[in-house]
Amino acid sequence: MDFDLTEEQRMIQDTAYKFAVNEMAPVAQEHDREEKYARDVWKKACEAGLVGPVIPEEYGGAGMGFVEQALITEQFSRIDLGLCLCVTAAVFGSEHILFFGTDEQKKKYLPPLVSGEAISAGAFTEPDAGTDVAGIRTRAVKDGSDYVITGTKMFITNGTICDFMCVFCVTNPDAEERHKRQSIILVEADRPGVSAHKIRGKMGIRASDTAEIIFDEVRVPQTNLIGQEGFGFYQLMKFFDATRTMVAAQGVGLAQGALDKALRYVQERKTFGRPLFTNQAIQFQLAEMATKIELARTLTYKAAWYEDQGRTDPSLNAMAKYYAGEMAVWVCDKALQMHGGYGYIDEYDVQRFYRDAKILEIYEGAKEAEKMTIARRLI
Repeated sequence: MDFDLTEEQRMIQDTAYKFAVNEMAPVAQEHDREEKYARDVWKKACEAGLVGPVIPEEYGGAGMGFVEQALITEQFSRIDLGLCLCVTAAVFGSEHILFFGTDEQKKKYLPPLVSGEAISAGAFTEPDAGTDVAGIRTRAVKDGSDYVITGTKMFITNGTICDFMCVFCVTNPDAEERHKRQSIILVEADRPGVSAHKIRGKMGIRASDTAEIIFDEVRVPQTNLIGQEGFGFYQLMKFFDATRTMVAAQGVGLAQGALDKALRYVQERKTFGRPLFTNQAIQFQLAEMATKIELARTLTYKAAWYEDQGRTDPSLNAMAKYYAGEMAVWVCDKALQMHGGYGYIDEYDVQRFYRDAKILEIYEGAKEAEKMTIARRLI
């Protein structure tokens, strides 16, 4: 791959960064402190064409690729990860419709996501089934021409604000193969029996909405099935191949933002009568931070480019997600340390970056799961 971005890609990158600086930076502390979803920021991002860029033009999107999506995600995360999720994750879960939905489903559900009329969610994780997604218990039982869904989902992004969600359910419990028991079913959030409860007190990404969702005999038509019944697990793995690359982009952007703040601080701060940046130990740390970020960026762009070329490599996606997440935690730790005691108070954004970083090693597959994927491919 040629890692020189095209003129159009650089323009997208610049537009996303300027949007983040102008629209996200001024309200980031407020939304973090109040654990409040940034609906105004999301609306403005829709108007700017920065939501759902990979959705084809025929369904209202820009018809861009995953490289462009990674560029946007990186620049948003550079300013604030929580607000980045308010915007980029407003279409979370809809990738199932994009990849596996019927033309009718795409025409009905994708355009509103781009225009700012709807928000989607992906309901996969359960209280007792996280990394082991095949261990879910939520059931969808056929009754006439409907499915009746019962179960509980946990840690669902956009859970209390979404208009519809793609739900991972057991539809074929008697299937001999464990990975052919599940399906993906679209559920509108206002259907009787759906209840969502916001999760508060998160360590980071507080602007992003996270919820527990309970399905109490929720009835949906069988036409809401996305893709093929019994192939939900494989569809979910395809979904994660795309979204894990975006988590890697979040890590790159968050780390770059932390480095930006560290660079600014060490040039302003004086210790022992000299600017802090003249300390060789500080210079070495900055050099290591920049190097690790660039390594993660290259790995992330490559994984996104492979996805755009139809050459999806699950191990490459896993490498990008695992390395970028771990790198972001490390970089944010070093950036906060350079700030000393000031880094520990909320007047300085670096403490928020530090808190936000940890989730990158957990969601969309814990880093241990990514390592397992890489090892299996090697063996």
